[in-house]
Amino acid sequence: MDLQQLRYVEAVAATTSFTRAAEKCFVTQSALSHQIGALERELGQRLFIRNSRSVRLTEAGEAFLEHAREAVAAADRAREAAAASDGRVTGTLRLGMIPTVTAVSVPAVLALYRGRHPDVRVELVVGNSDSLAASVRRGELDVALLGLHADVRPEGVDAVEIGRERLVAVLPAAHRLADRARIRLADLSAEVFADFPAGTSGRAQTDVAFAAAGVPRDVAFEADSSDLILGLVGSGLAVTVLAPGVVSRSPVDGVAVDLVDGPVRVEYLVRDDRALRRVAAAFLDVVESGRARKT
Repeated sequence: MDLQQLRYVEAVAATTSFTRAAEKCFVTQSALSHQIGALERELGQRLFIRNSRSVRLTEAGEAFLEHAREAVAAADRAREAAAASDGRVTGTLRLGMIPTVTAVSVPAVLALYRGRHPDVRVELVVGNSDSLAASVRRGELDVALLGLHADVRPEGVDAVEIGRERLVAVLPAAHRLADRARIRLADLSAEVFADFPAGTSGRAQTDVAFAAAGVPRDVAFEADSSDLILGLVGSGLAVTVLAPGVVSRSPVDGVAVDLVDGPVRVEYLVRDDRALRRVAAAFLDVVESGRARKT
């Protein structure tokens, strides 16, 4: 058993695919499969159940994965500690973010971070707030940028608020309400909506607001992408409710109108302080310095 085999197990568990895991680890699929097969033979246990559609952990695999993660994390910390003896920050920063972050410019922050710490590799994944927070709790991500309804806080992680804004209605340019300075949720009761998929934290923000206001709505279009949602609005097919920062940076021809009783979204930077790695601490420093310059 060696450390690289443990990293392969982590990658397959995270991606549920030998193909995607091999791409993530920069090896051929055959090489990765061979190494995991050798590990399974050494352990005398199957770690994964494979079929033509998916890969999932066996019970033995789930038990093994927990300790494999600990071993990989310990090895990473040892490598980082050795590099830190001469002041360098090295390793891989695993960063997650929702696609609608507006409190910070992620590309600008990452450029500044890499400028300060050129020996660090950055891996960026995009997802919804719930899944990203869970990945931080499991140690799969070092840091994540989330957006949640103001009444909800991330659970099981250390969270720092980095932004807060009231969502706005986004209407087609020719919409009957597009010239209003502000409206209420009830004004949109007869509209067709585009929104994030049901059950996601992005969708929950608007679902909770409309339910609290007692306003029914028809969500005919669901999409993971705010660009697609805004494209549907720009084409006159729907209206939506989004963060104003997301709307302002979009080239789509939509009109943002203030919502008097619209939901408030809070953006958080979350991490697991129980095992904060140097690459993550250095990233937090860059984010804080950037926020300090804006205030």
